[in-house]
Amino acid sequence: MTFSQGLLRRLPFSASTTPLQASTYLLGIALFSISFLVFLNSSVSFVITDLIGVKEGVGDIVGTLGFVDEIVALIACPIWGLVSDRSGVRYVAVVGYGVIGLSLFLFVQARNVYPQLLLARIFFAVGATAAATMVTAILPSLTDETGPAAETIPSPSGRPSVTLSVDSEVTITPERFRSSSNTPSDEDVPTENSESTGKPSALAGYVGLFTGCGALVALSLFLPLPARFSHVEGVTLADAIKYSFYVVGVISFLVAIFVFFGLRGLRSEEGKGFRMLLGLKGATPQGTASTSSLAPRNKPLPYHHLLNRALRLGLTDPDIALGYLGGFVARASTVAISLFLPLFVNTYFFSHGFCQGSPTDPSPDLKRECRQAYVLASILSGVAQLVGLICAPLFGYLSSRNRNRSGNGNGVGVVNWPVVVTALFGMVGYVAFPMLKSPEYKDVQGRGGSPVVFLLAALMGVSQIGAIVCSLGSLGKGVLKVEVVNVLARQQGGDHHHDQDQETLVEAADGEGDTAPLLENTAALPKDTVSRVRLKGSVAGVYSWFGGAAILLLTKLGGYLFDSWSTGAPFYLMAVFNGVLLLASIGIDVGRAARARRRHLL
Repeated sequence: MTFSQGLLRRLPFSASTTPLQASTYLLGIALFSISFLVFLNSSVSFVITDLIGVKEGVGDIVGTLGFVDEIVALIACPIWGLVSDRSGVRYVAVVGYGVIGLSLFLFVQARNVYPQLLLARIFFAVGATAAATMVTAILPSLTDETGPAAETIPSPSGRPSVTLSVDSEVTITPERFRSSSNTPSDEDVPTENSESTGKPSALAGYVGLFTGCGALVALSLFLPLPARFSHVEGVTLADAIKYSFYVVGVISFLVAIFVFFGLRGLRSEEGKGFRMLLGLKGATPQGTASTSSLAPRNKPLPYHHLLNRALRLGLTDPDIALGYLGGFVARASTVAISLFLPLFVNTYFFSHGFCQGSPTDPSPDLKRECRQAYVLASILSGVAQLVGLICAPLFGYLSSRNRNRSGNGNGVGVVNWPVVVTALFGMVGYVAFPMLKSPEYKDVQGRGGSPVVFLLAALMGVSQIGAIVCSLGSLGKGVLKVEVVNVLARQQGGDHHHDQDQETLVEAADGEGDTAPLLENTAALPKDTVSRVRLKGSVAGVYSWFGGAAILLLTKLGGYLFDSWSTGAPFYLMAVFNGVLLLASIGIDVGRAARARRRHLL
């Protein structure tokens, strides 16, 4: 065994994941999915002022570009998810990084804000959305332990149970019908793989860690590039900005090449490609064995069905629902810490007369006068991000352990403590922070500052990373489930049912997600199972869509209330969001406990 293979066994990847695939996901997808966005957001104002030459209304321009970015994300997230379920996650990630690289080149060619810079930002948003969505979409493939497609695995009763793993569609053959016809009860067919139950949560912890490191890469390596180029003799400030964007664009192209080769042969991607993307005749659905008697008749699932299933799972499966809601809170937390926390600090200094000048004046003199505000905002944001970065693997570990305990089958519900802690920390931190007399960490001239502000910033950071890790883990667990399908009715229908579109057959699998009572009154009927991993891209797209909706809601509603009601309004909104997450998690745990007791009594 090589060193890389030994290290891989210690990480929460499935046995089928290669060291190259694992390193590509963590170093290529998770690390850089946010790096280019952080770089662009932090440097766009310099493009406007120093390259295009616009000096007035820079804040309004930056806000407009950011708003358009999120609008594009709301539209593009589900589309990229749907496309990845047909073409494959590798191709979508490669296209995403390629578009990012090209847009960075185009960004510094703009000679005006509208429409050139705006169009470049829209183009960037399309690529960034593809890369970010694939962080979620690829995770289930790397933690799936269900075995090869159409593999026969033993059921708890000792009899074989056919599990169509990964993205395979339901394919019923007479042999499989006979092999499953003696299954006496629903409990004989597992609805989820216990071996991989905790792996999505554990891997999500590492994703959070590498995502945070990606932000540090942008801040420490990408952002200083203009200053470094400006020291070169004969290079103007405008040239330095151009060269910086060119360098980062080239890095994006290199990441695309790395992803293209590193994610080859990824689990659950068999049969995907451009023929399936376009729905051409002869395209074989992923995971379908070529020897199947029904393979030639199978068709890729329609796009509207993929999106509909991803949305419906949010209403029928508690893990998917918790993942969507957690993603909503996670993205809102990111905005609260990166946008409203510095805004709160700056507004405090201006409103109390500690800074002189207009708060909308972008001049360097004002920045020097209000240096304390800038430094304090940077320190508090840094504390929140650093503590969150440190806690990411811990939340992944705790979430995986909690998930493994929840599947003990003893009829007793297990509280999802990582989510509960995340929500409680968020509620406390976001409520208490705006109530401080001063956001400063020491009492300057009797203003009332206190080191407690560090604790509250840390609570907000832990809440942010906890929501990210728990939502990704919950989503991965829900996607890796298999659904029970009643095959007797299909068999009795003869060839007519064989010729049906797979949409009809998969619809029979809809139900209560992780619960077997889907066929409670038909225990004697033969059953088959179908994996949900075929929907991973669509689910990831909807997950990202919820995150984009959270950003729009918090920035617009929170910003309006910040000006018209209270500077603490965005933080109180975040407390409400975390409270809803807490109630949802507790409600899901109570419901699971009730269903477990009911099954135990039966």
